[in-house]
Amino acid sequence: MPTPPNLPLLTGYPETTLAPVRELLASGQLGARIAARYPDRHPYTTHKLLHGYVTELKQRHMKTAKPVSKVLYDDRLLVVEHALGLHTFRSRAHGAKLRALSEIRVAGLFKDVAPEFLRMIVVHELAHLREREHNKAFYRLCTSMEPEYHQFEFDLRLLLTAREVEGTVGNEAPRAEPR
Repeated sequence: MPTPPNLPLLTGYPETTLAPVRELLASGQLGARIAARYPDRHPYTTHKLLHGYVTELKQRHMKTAKPVSKVLYDDRLLVVEHALGLHTFRSRAHGAKLRALSEIRVAGLFKDVAPEFLRMIVVHELAHLREREHNKAFYRLCTSMEPEYHQFEFDLRLLLTAREVEGTVGNEAPRAEPR
């Protein structure tokens, strides 16, 4: 029997949760299961559409938070920062005053995924506008904006694991190995 693959994205989950994941990985079915569960794609494929989506979510759930000055997809993000999303805060001198700018960058792989996964990462980055650390208040804010936040996060981790181990791209089933 082959050794089970290392699951770095799933560390911290109990073995009772990981055992079925390992079985699905061993049979090559994990990617197909996630694809069947999340078959849709979101329409926010450009920076402008993503900015509008983020602004709309922020207005609906966080009206009093500081505005987001820049929102974009970053194709280098996953490779360079080992992150799926990135929020940055900068202060710029504007005459005698300081101007605070916030920026949200979303990994380019989110251009072609289920809307639930994009919503999860956007909610996560918006929550950083109020809570900079990943603490109880942060996750409470995430779940107030998206009640299924934790399930979507886990399923995204499964998708990325399947993509890494099985060679899947996006939500689709595993691709064939080149000959």
